[in-house]
This record gives sequence, C-alpha cells and structure tokens, in this order.
Amino acid sequence: MAEHGGDATSTGDVRRSRLYAYADVSTPEHQQETADDNDHRRREFAVLLGEFRRTPVLVPVDEDDAPLTADFGGVRWIYAFSDESALARFAVARGEGGREWAYQRWLGARLLDAMVPAVGVPCGVALDCADGEDGMVFPPVRGVVPDEVAVDVDGGTGDAK
Repeated sequence: MAEHGGDATSTGDVRRSRLYAYADVSTPEHQQETADDNDHRRREFAVLLGEFRRTPVLVPVDEDDAPLTADFGGVRWIYAFSDESALARFAVARGEGGREWAYQRWLGARLLDAMVPAVGVPCGVALDCADGEDGMVFPPVRGVVPDEVAVDVDGGTGDAK
C-alpha cells in the first residue's frame, strides 16, 4: 500500500515513508566500514592511553594534598593536566585564575593503578578538561584501570555489566 492509499506496485512506483530517510539501513559494506572505524578508534585510544601512562601530569591538590576531583555521571573524576598552561586554563574557566594552585606531578600510570583504586568508588581521570575536545577522559573500565575497580568487570567497584 502506498503512503496515501492504493497499491504502489501497480504503478511500478515505490513510495516510502519520510521516516525511511531516518532509518538505519546499513548494508554489509557499511557495517564492515563501521567495524573498521571502531577498531581504528580503539587502537588510537590504546596509543593515547600508553602515552598517558608514561607521562608525568600535574594533579591539583587541596590543602590536605588530596587530588582535586569532581563527580559526574556516577563517576568520580580526578583532574590531571598535561602542563601548567592547561592547569591555568582550567583555573580561569573556574573563575579562580587569581589564586595559587598547589599541584603534584604524578605519572599517569600511578594515577590509574594506585590512586583510582584508593578512591573506593567508580573513578577515572579527566586530562585537560578545560580544553574541550582536546581534553581526554580515562574511564574506569577494563584495560584502563585495574580490573578489580573497573565498572565493566564482575567484582569491580561499580555495577557489573
């Protein structure tokens, strides 16, 4: 039946609902391209994660030398910055650019392997979070943090998926 009644096949004309334009009508070729794209993104992330783990980053601390954190989306995020300029942009974005910021220098691996498990709740690291798309998050998932605190592993700190 055609959109406005009648049989669309009788005229040889195939009419489709306007909703068809919004439907995902993936072809096997498109599905393969999507899988290839996902594999590429996973490899890129693995490279960035390896670089982060080997790099010293600046971790702002409070008066008790505890890392500065924020809770968002059910996850506690430890703030980390690639350099003093990135930390300064964060301070200005918070409206606190005029005060002195204490920080410690930690290897990314130390943050992910020691600090994240010590927090006791689902926790990840937000790197250069004032830099928009140039920032990066390292979420509490398998392959990023130890399995015992990954939210996507049975027995992790968060809900098992």
